Amino acid sequence: MKRYIPDFITSLNLLCGTLGVIFTFYERLDIAFFLMLASAVFDFLDGFSARLLGAYSDLGKELDSLSDLVSFGVLPAMILFRLTAGNACCCVIYEDINLWSLFPVLIAVFSGIRLAKFNTDQRQTSSFIGLPTPACAMICGSLAYFVSREPESFLASWAAGPVFIPTLSAVLSFLLICELPMFSMKIHRNEPKNMTFRLRIAFFAAVAAIVVIVLSLRLNWSLTVLLSFVAYILLNAVAAIAKLAKK
Repeated sequence: MKRYIPDFITSLNLLCGTLGVIFTFYERLDIAFFLMLASAVFDFLDGFSARLLGAYSDLGKELDSLSDLVSFGVLPAMILFRLTAGNACCCVIYEDINLWSLFPVLIAVFSGIRLAKFNTDQRQTSSFIGLPTPACAMICGSLAYFVSREPESFLASWAAGPVFIPTLSAVLSFLLICELPMFSMKIHRNEPKNMTFRLRIAFFAAVAAIVVIVLSLRLNWSLTVLLSFVAYILLNAVAAIAKLAKK
């Protein structure tokens, strides 16, 4: 019976992602983001329970990828689509759907490519090549939540324009499939104090600093999530550039 526990938890990930997509149809991006966070929790717990119980299966691996595609691929794409649909644009396709508002769909497509690539790439056992789909999703979800809660903010002004969301979608889509090495958040016992370890410590320090700044300025908490994952990308990019410079 215990072998089905991880698969059940993975199914909860899929359920939350699907419900999140439904709530985006009703423009409840705040609820959609909370459901995305719940999906992320279940995504962590299914792997944790599988390791704890020794309950690995091919079914679980495939179900995990399919769930992640919905929760961290389709859901963030729909959230950004809903955020930008109706923005002023001459290329109107149907009612409030215009050419620019369709750019976020790329995130769903490239998330599918990334997940398929991850399942077959033997280099990504302890780290990542390209942006993990949950990190991409959290950037999209936290941005939408912040905009919905702070409609007078500069981020809301940017999101209301015709350029910011399509550009963000294109950048995130590229990062999902690029060859940029990115460290995993998981800390392993007796891990060597190498570059990956130092990057992880720097990231946790950056997150702590972001939390202090957001609390001090009394900004919306979702900005912590957004800035933390932006810092994650920047740290990995700087490390990759530094590594190339040494060659």
